[in-house]
Amino acid sequence: MTKYRNPALTVDTIIIEDNRIVLIKRSNNPYRDHWAIPGGFVEYGEKVEDAAVREAKEETGLDIELTKLVGVYSDPDRDPRGHTVTVAYTAKIVGGTLQSDSDAKDARFISPDELENIDLAFDHCVILKDADIL
Repeated sequence: MTKYRNPALTVDTIIIEDNRIVLIKRSNNPYRDHWAIPGGFVEYGEKVEDAAVREAKEETGLDIELTKLVGVYSDPDRDPRGHTVTVAYTAKIVGGTLQSDSDAKDARFISPDELENIDLAFDHCVILKDADIL
């Protein structure tokens, strides 16, 4: 039987409120202590939309509603752990309180002006540009 190697599937969600976005500070490698768009791995049997909502809640404490598909990012080198494909969305807040949780050290609202001085993890700069945030 042939063994297939497949990329891992992830989601990233740009949470927008009052012309600011939510970023989390990563507590784990890769990119420990870098700022990132909230996101993570899709679980087996889970829809990507549900994974985006779940990961946002786990990392930020916020309840969200997805508003738009930004794109699919599949560069094999986007994650140093191995080939991942991410589905990126924008979202609005519908509840909860912003607080870091799960594998995030910090979570905060960041204005577009502040993004110029922040080193972002993975290819999140590209995703934010595609979403017209940067």
